[in-house]
Amino acid sequence: MKILYGDRIGAQGVLNMGTSAIIYDATHQKILLTRRSDNGRWCIPGGRMEVGESVSEACIREIHEETGLQVKIKRLVGIYSSPHMLLEYADGNRYQVVNHSFEAETTGGQLGLSDETTEVGYFSPSEILQMDVLEHHLQRIQDALANQPLPVIQ
Repeated sequence: MKILYGDRIGAQGVLNMGTSAIIYDATHQKILLTRRSDNGRWCIPGGRMEVGESVSEACIREIHEETGLQVKIKRLVGIYSSPHMLLEYADGNRYQVVNHSFEAETTGGQLGLSDETTEVGYFSPSEILQMDVLEHHLQRIQDALANQPLPVIQ
């Protein structure tokens, strides 16, 4: 996956609904990140919503598929829909993503890898700043750490 930026570049793709989640470790000091198998970059877990499911169901499913963890949704961090960013995949598909980013809590499962991930781990905010993390995921992490009473809408 490549990220393309430009003035209203989203118009060159199709809309895609997505979800992601900030998941803290037991001490609430570190955040779970996964390393993508398609581009080697770090990100918060999440993915595309499927027809017939809600955004929270999509988030729970995606987290389990990518990490092996079972989670429950705690709160909505924000809704992100930049028209100036386009995701382009190896198969040629291009998407302007509307992402619902949540804070989620682990309720079970075993942390592991999937065909979409090559590494997983919990990292502190200072460690995350030193890593090759998808830029738009850094914004979601910062917004979650700010712990504002209302969700961010961008």
